[in-house]
Parts: sequence; C-alpha cells; structure tokens
Amino acid sequence: MAEDVKPTRKNLMAIEDRIELSERGHDTLEQKRDGLIMEFMDILDQAQDIRSQVETDYETAQQKLDMARAMEGDVAVRGAAAALKEHPELTTQSKNIMGVVVPQIEASKVKKPLDERGYGLIGSSARIDETADAYEELIDSIILAAEVETAMKKMLEEIETTKRRVNALEFKLLPDLKQNQEYIEQKLEEQEREEIFRLKKIKAKKEEEEAEERAIEADGEEGATTASPKAD
Repeated sequence: MAEDVKPTRKNLMAIEDRIELSERGHDTLEQKRDGLIMEFMDILDQAQDIRSQVETDYETAQQKLDMARAMEGDVAVRGAAAALKEHPELTTQSKNIMGVVVPQIEASKVKKPLDERGYGLIGSSARIDETADAYEELIDSIILAAEVETAMKKMLEEIETTKRRVNALEFKLLPDLKQNQEYIEQKLEEQEREEIFRLKKIKAKKEEEEAEERAIEADGEEGATTASPKAD
C-alpha cells in the first residue's frame, strides 16, 4: 500500500533506484524468455521428427519380427533374443542451453556386429538378423527421443518460470513501486506548497510588522518636529 510508505526524499530515491533495477531485470528476463522460446521451438521440431522416427522404426521392427516368427518360428526368435549377453549401456552428461541444464545421453553397445549378438552365425538366419538390426535402430531412436523429450520438458518449465517472473515484475512489483513513487511525489509537492505558503505568511507578517514600525517611527519624528520652538 502506498499509504504505508513514509513520504521522504530518501525513500523516493530508494524507490526510483528499485524501479530502475526492476525495469532492467524485466528487460533481461523478457530477452531470456524470448530466447528460451526460440530454443524450445527448435527442440520441438526435433521432438516431432524423432517421434515420427520412433513410430516408423517401431512399425518396421514389428514387421521384421512378425516375418521372422512366421518363417523361423517363435522358438528360434525367442532363442536368439535370449542369447543376448551384452545389453546397451547408457551414460548421461549435461549441456547448458541459456542457463537451462538439459541431459545428453550417450549410448554404447546398442548396435552390434553379427558375431557379438550371442546367437551365433550358424544358428541364425537373415530374417533374425534383420529383426535384430531393426530393433537396434528402434532403441537408438528411443534413446534420442528420451533426450529430446527431457530437454523439451526442462525448457518448458524454465519458460513458465521466466514468464511468471516477467509478469510479476510487469503487473505487480513495478506498478506498486510506481504507485509508491507517485504517492511520495504528491506528498512532497504538498509539503513544498505548504512550506511556501507558510514562508509567504511569515514574510507578509514580517513586512506588516516592519511597516507598523516605520509608521510609528514616522509619527514620532513628526511629533518631535511639531513640539520644537521656532527660531527668532
């Protein structure tokens, strides 16, 4: 509330400093928000592309799997899957996008040569190999999708946080500060007018008193002149 602020020049200077600082902060946050939105739109495009890629890879992998089951039998396919000894390994790092830390996922042992899949070259078939290839591609796409989706989520959260800060400055803090500034300036102007009026009254009273003193002195001089004897 403006009425809770003591109307002094010291408080006015402090509020003006806060307004200047808040306006600079508001401009900085607006620039950050706009930059984050641009980065988010780029990531969103990537996310849409990778989602389409995951869907395509999943359909391809399912088709290859169905074909392998039909041609080689379910037992052979399950046996090839169970022969896998080395599973994919994931390591996470982080990168900074305009102050937002997002994950960067590194995967190893996802795509393997035929002789490292565990089921052996003699006991396998081209259809099982194609199925394995397709699922390795699918896993690669899913890992990339996880990275992009997580980055997108973190960017969106930061955008919302920055927007709230911008709105708080624009619609709450700055209007309150400017209202307090206006209130103090009004009160100081009123005080200044009252002081000028008071000084004018003091000056008028002093002039009146001086005029009365001059009148008294003039009357005294006139009386003294009248009372003095005329020279012969």
